Amino acid sequence: MLSRKGLIPEDYLLTRLAENVQQPKFKAKPRKARFVAKNGTCNVAHTNIREQGRFLQDVFTTLVDLKWLHTLIIFTMSFLCSWLLFGMIWWLIAFAHGDLHQTDEEFVPCVTNIHSFSSAFLFSIEVQVTIGFGGRMVTEECVSAIILLITQNIVGLLINAIMLGCIFMKTAQAHRRAETLIFSKHAVISVRNNKLCFMIRIGDLRKSMIISATVRLQVVRSTSTQEGDVVPLDQVDIHMDNPVGTNGIFLVSPLIICHVIDKDSPLYSMSAFDLQHEDVEVVAVLEGVVETTGITMQARTSYVSEEILWGQRFVPTVSEEDGMYAVDYSKFGNTMKVPTPSCSAKKLDDVGGIARFKLNEGVTLRATGRRRRASAASRRSRMEK
Repeated sequence: MLSRKGLIPEDYLLTRLAENVQQPKFKAKPRKARFVAKNGTCNVAHTNIREQGRFLQDVFTTLVDLKWLHTLIIFTMSFLCSWLLFGMIWWLIAFAHGDLHQTDEEFVPCVTNIHSFSSAFLFSIEVQVTIGFGGRMVTEECVSAIILLITQNIVGLLINAIMLGCIFMKTAQAHRRAETLIFSKHAVISVRNNKLCFMIRIGDLRKSMIISATVRLQVVRSTSTQEGDVVPLDQVDIHMDNPVGTNGIFLVSPLIICHVIDKDSPLYSMSAFDLQHEDVEVVAVLEGVVETTGITMQARTSYVSEEILWGQRFVPTVSEEDGMYAVDYSKFGNTMKVPTPSCSAKKLDDVGGIARFKLNEGVTLRATGRRRRASAASRRSRMEK
């Protein structure tokens, strides 16, 4: 096991010692709507947009953002409409030149073997998709037919490039890769290295890596300015201690992302009681470049007050088996209770840190125990009398 080889501290394995830790129970009030859903979608509705024409100025992005059904309908109709349009033009050229009802063998038509709109429509399809069955062809008799042939080829190439590019971008969108990036269902707050810390766990189910992966954390809550202006969605970045000590993370196995709650943290003055009675939401954003496609991707989730567990930490998921490291994803979101002060980090700093708090707490507990023993002894003495 990893604990024997010093890779995982022994205190991670002593789960039985922390099972009976009493957790403060609070009755949470009804909270407002969350800003980011657990699956990463943003809970924001854009209404009363008057300048709808701005979306048409970026047609390609608009097509990519459409639903698959709408995209496929536009894909099909763009080809059908272009074939019908150019088929009509080919029929008009043949009609103007007198090709439809000409029976003279020496007569040279603009396009051979066009006798109706159906044959003109079939010729339009053959030109645009370069099938070339050989039954119909353009002659040098009409300059307008040659110009139309060149125009339809160019238009067909543009339609192919736009629609096929749109289909490719929709199938290779970055959020598809984000489906295999997982976040822990709950966040935890506990003591780590004698400091109160906010922690989440992230993991990647695929073997292909995320290059230059970074994680950002933001606290979203309603605040008010000194002038009385209410900011319903105030977003505050919080500093994060990466487990590898750099700006990026090496996401090969599940990692615990840790934020030390210090004086610069928006959670500095928040206790376990305050956490359950305030509308606080922590948004986690994982960004990076997909190794196989080179596309930048982003995965998101959020943790509201009810999903932040005070006084717990994540259990280990990595073990060594047969000369290699194995990750047990069944334990990915599992937590265990650990002794944790229920006061805020600010109060801990006021009393001199976590070590001083434990010392004071131990003195208080011993004094309480002495008082209880003295009270029990006095009751026994009265009963004996």
